[in-house]
Order: sequence, then C-alpha cells, then structure tokens
Amino acid sequence: MRILTKKDVQAVYTMKDAIADDKIALAAYSKGDATVPLRTNIDVQAERGQSLYMPGYAAGTQPALGVKIVSVYPDNIDKGLPSVPATMVSLDPKTGIVSAIIDGTYLTQLRTGALQGAATDLLANPDAKVATLIGTGGQAPTQLEAMLNVRQLTCVYVSDIDHDRAAKFAQDMTERFGKQFNVDILPVNDLSKAIRASDIITSVTTSKQATFDAADVQPGTHVNGIGAYTPQMHEIPAELVQRADKVIFDTMDGVLAEAGDMITPLKEGLVTKAHYAGELGQLINGKIKGRQRHDQVTLFKAVGTAVLDVVVAEKILQAAEKQRVGTSVEL
Repeated sequence: MRILTKKDVQAVYTMKDAIADDKIALAAYSKGDATVPLRTNIDVQAERGQSLYMPGYAAGTQPALGVKIVSVYPDNIDKGLPSVPATMVSLDPKTGIVSAIIDGTYLTQLRTGALQGAATDLLANPDAKVATLIGTGGQAPTQLEAMLNVRQLTCVYVSDIDHDRAAKFAQDMTERFGKQFNVDILPVNDLSKAIRASDIITSVTTSKQATFDAADVQPGTHVNGIGAYTPQMHEIPAELVQRADKVIFDTMDGVLAEAGDMITPLKEGLVTKAHYAGELGQLINGKIKGRQRHDQVTLFKAVGTAVLDVVVAEKILQAAEKQRVGTSVEL
C-alpha cells in the first residue's frame, strides 16, 4: 500500500493529467461503465460533526475502485485542525485490497478544477482570451489553473464578496501562474464590466443568489457553475439558464437532484427538461453535440461524482508507483 501526500501528488501528476483523466471518468459514467452508490452520511452529534463516505467504481479497460471519506467538523478550527478533512482510499479493482491512501482534500480540488477544465476545453470558443473567476475559496486556485491550461488567456479577472481577499488571491496567483502562462490576474470591483469583457466565466461559490447579471453575458461566452451544490444555492442566474444555447451537466441525475440553479428554472417553468442537452460524457462519447456556432452561449453545471475521485486516484497511484514516489507500507 502506498501513502501519498499533497506534495507527493504534485510531484507526479499535473492539471493536464487530471483534465484528461476526468474526461475518461465522465465518458465511462455516461456510457454506463461506472457504479456510483449514494453517499453515506453519519451524523456525529456529540462532536457537532458529520462523516461522509463516497464510494465509486469505474469498469472498462482502465478500472478504478475506491471510496473518499470527507468529514465536516467545524469545531476543529479551535483545535488547530482542518474543519473539512478528506482522505481517498483506493483499492485494487482486481483483488479488492487497499492499494493507496491519498490526500483527499487536494485530490478533490484537483479533480474539480479539472472537471471545469474539461468542460471549458470542450465548450469554450478556441480563441477565448479573457476570463472571470467568481469566488476565491479553497477550490479557486485549481479552477484558475484549469482555465489557464485549456485556453491561452491573456487576462483573468477575479471577484469575491470580500474585495481584500480577491486582491490577495490575485496577487498570490500572479506569483504562481503569471509568468508561467503569460497572463494578467486582476482583482475587480466592477464585476459587470468584467463579465461583459469575458469569453469564459467560472463561478465557484455557495451563493444562494446569482453571483452575476445574466444581461452582462455576451454572445459566444462559455459559463461554468461549479460551486453551488444544494437545492437552496443559485449562483447561476435563472435568466442565463433560460437564455443559454447549450446547457450540459457533469451528471444529469446529480445536478437535477442537488443544484438549485438548475432545479428552480425547471420547477418555475422557465425551461423544460429538454432544454438540458445532456452530460459532458455524452459529448465526449459523441452522443450529443456541443458548441456549434461562435456566438452561442454555453453553460456547464457540475456537482461532482465519485467516479472522478476513483479514476484520478488510480491514475495518481500509477504515476507514483512508476516514479517511486510516496511511502510504501505493509499492513
């Protein structure tokens, strides 16, 4: 069994790797080659905590099996511990024996960024140059990194309800990615102006109301909704959902069960289910069409799925074994 820390993962596995592997995972899911049971939630009332277990299996020529364990313990902050610790346990799909324990927090950030990167790669106009990133929380760095990996962006605007945090994030990301990708990363106070100038918009928030004005979105724009994951959350404007020429999800069942910004327009009659074109995996498999004209507005909505975790974890393990990175232990 191999134990892999965040640094171990970063040493052997890149965002480009994750984007490619997310596409493999989504294609398997949409083809019916994945098993993703409902997550199990254990309420630990005595400690004001919850522990969630998310298993998954991808079949086919590149099988992957595992379970991600994520706990939510708000009081951990007072103890100097992570409030949302996460661990990925990978199993050998041929034997069922545990093959790796991987930092689940970074794995989640990586595969979620890559999920948006896969969608942006497949749906955004090839000549996209300007992007806006809304939200600067824990998922934001990999969301930015993914956009930079799939399009030659010259400028990325950054917005957050906390302007100081947006400025600090822009500064940190400029140091990290500015020279590597030859891109300007700028905090903005006028979000409407940034949206109007953008070819790509990525919102990664848990907002219960729209994070931008649909009227500011220009023809040809690609929009990603990555943060909102409950029926009460609505980071994408309902007017944009209605207006979009193409609306594609990571998983149809997951989004229509969890994402308020897609559930509400359906319930209120702004759109019919037929307005939702299908899954990104179906696009990858050639079963549905994506962008067909330069002036179309495309929209991708994701809530995540365990098949991404197990496939990316298996690929990380393979890379680590090949490069002899990580700590090997015998149980």
